[in-house]
Amino acid sequence: MSRSKVILVIDDDRGFRGLLTAQLGDMGYDTTGAASWAEASACLKEIEPDLILLDMKLPDTTPELAVPELAAEYPVIVLTGYGSIRSAVLVIHAGALDYLTKPVSLAELELTIARVLDNAEMRRSNALYKRQLAARQGSGLIGNSAAILALESLIDAVAPTNATVLIHGESGSGKEVVASAIHQRSERKNSELVTVDATTLSETLFESELFGHEKGAFTGADRQKKGLIEAAEGGTLFLDEIGEVSLANQARLLRLFESGTFRRVGGTKTLRADVRFIVATHRNLGLMVREGRFRSDLFFRLSSFVLTSPPLRDRREDIALLAEHFLSQFCRGQKKLFARDAITTLTAYDWPGNVRELRNVIERAVILARNAAVIRRDHVSMPELEGASVLSFNFEHPPTLKDLERSYFLRTLERFGGNRARTAAALGISERNVYRLIGLYGAELT
Repeated sequence: MSRSKVILVIDDDRGFRGLLTAQLGDMGYDTTGAASWAEASACLKEIEPDLILLDMKLPDTTPELAVPELAAEYPVIVLTGYGSIRSAVLVIHAGALDYLTKPVSLAELELTIARVLDNAEMRRSNALYKRQLAARQGSGLIGNSAAILALESLIDAVAPTNATVLIHGESGSGKEVVASAIHQRSERKNSELVTVDATTLSETLFESELFGHEKGAFTGADRQKKGLIEAAEGGTLFLDEIGEVSLANQARLLRLFESGTFRRVGGTKTLRADVRFIVATHRNLGLMVREGRFRSDLFFRLSSFVLTSPPLRDRREDIALLAEHFLSQFCRGQKKLFARDAITTLTAYDWPGNVRELRNVIERAVILARNAAVIRRDHVSMPELEGASVLSFNFEHPPTLKDLERSYFLRTLERFGGNRARTAAALGISERNVYRLIGLYGAELT
């Protein structure tokens, strides 16, 4: 459930301030009052309002000074008992979002506040629109394998909750796609999905980007900056490669996950995060705990719900579907098909780079095929595949062709755990031929 919006009322008229805060409380807002600029400044060190109602005439400041400073960080509505066109123009140019003359009717005040808050929310959302769109594109998991169907079932179970989720999987296996699927199936789907890649940020930059910083927090911090936690307000924050985060920042993350609160760098205000957290890693966090490189308390906090993004080699039956999906993306309206030997080649490969590598290979194949309507085997050949096919055989005597066939067949069958279909695809023969060779060399399988 979303938190109540916080409104700060700055007005030196004690009676009006008390009446206004009471009425706003009845509307469902959390309200705080301040009688002067000094009192408001002290208050802003402790709270983070969603909106400020500012009296035009305060004893210790002027609108020319107060409005620009406040409007740089918060939506501001100015209230005054001395309404004029000139003063309205003045405060709007200074950054206020609206201007109301006292006495203000309750209905007018409620409508104005709702409009200003809605507009502020729209501006916040639009600032991250491209990022959100990129995160949501391709958020569907593609495949019909047992591994993907099991993963889909777990996603459906955890998505409606607010539980923090740890996604484990090899690089390129689609951990961000899993995170996006969780977000899209949650009650937060209409808000932001914000992604933070820990591998691209230094320790100091990570803290500043995630938690934000206050003006003067460090050299070059010439203004307040809200972090990505606040950018994800009401939505989901996906922290990729948590295994790369320093021990100091791990402690900050533990506090965030457990209490739902945080402070900006250089700040004293405790802020509340209305955010759902999903983290991911390709590392063995349990081993990192034993080696002292990952906090055990954070590890146990994250281990309550773990999802595994399966490597592509463990769901080969999905390779053709994924290849077709990427082909449709890169063809841009052109009609292209895969030749059978191309699919066989793709299916036989172990894909150490997983889905990301497959995507890159298909993009390259489309470029190489140019205007050809069929993607052939030579279009999808990979240098890694050529290297991976080099085998070393040891024989006590010069091998015959049958010796080579037997050794290569048995090694390939072992490589695929006895799976006939995958062995046939790798060797470029039919499954019937695989069964014949098993019968021929079957005694050597025991």
